[in-house]
Amino acid sequence: MTVSDTISADATGLRVAVLVSRYHVEITSALEIGARTAFIEAGGDPGHLEVFDCPGAFELAGLASVALETGRFDAVICLGCVIRGETSHDAWINSAVANQLATLSSRHGRPAAFGVITCQNLDQARARSGGARGHKGIEAMQAAIAAFRVGAAIRHGRDGAVS
Repeated sequence: MTVSDTISADATGLRVAVLVSRYHVEITSALEIGARTAFIEAGGDPGHLEVFDCPGAFELAGLASVALETGRFDAVICLGCVIRGETSHDAWINSAVANQLATLSSRHGRPAAFGVITCQNLDQARARSGGARGHKGIEAMQAAIAAFRVGAAIRHGRDGAVS
């Protein structure tokens, strides 16, 4: 992933909720560890990071809404894994969650990050949760932090250089 040098991933002072689907727990636990690590490495206070277990990926959007409505969090990170099966359930779940998180981000003016791995099989999920294809937990946390900082720059009238 290539990121502009003008976008800050500084988590100093941020309060973040991480919602973790506990379906495919091997994968989602790895995503959680990556998100926690990215938050701390970006200067976040571990005491300002709250992790909540969710039954599955579909429930992430509803619980993200609850978290954002509290006003306690600057961003919400939603982590999950949806693996294609014999039916089209994966497409319905992925679309519903992605669309709702985008709506929540727009409505609340705070990031609701889509850290859901959408893949064909467990090997692909492993590759995207710390393997050869990157780490969706880290990426989702970094994106949410950066989006929060850009939003703050817009609100405060800065020229896009985010600190």
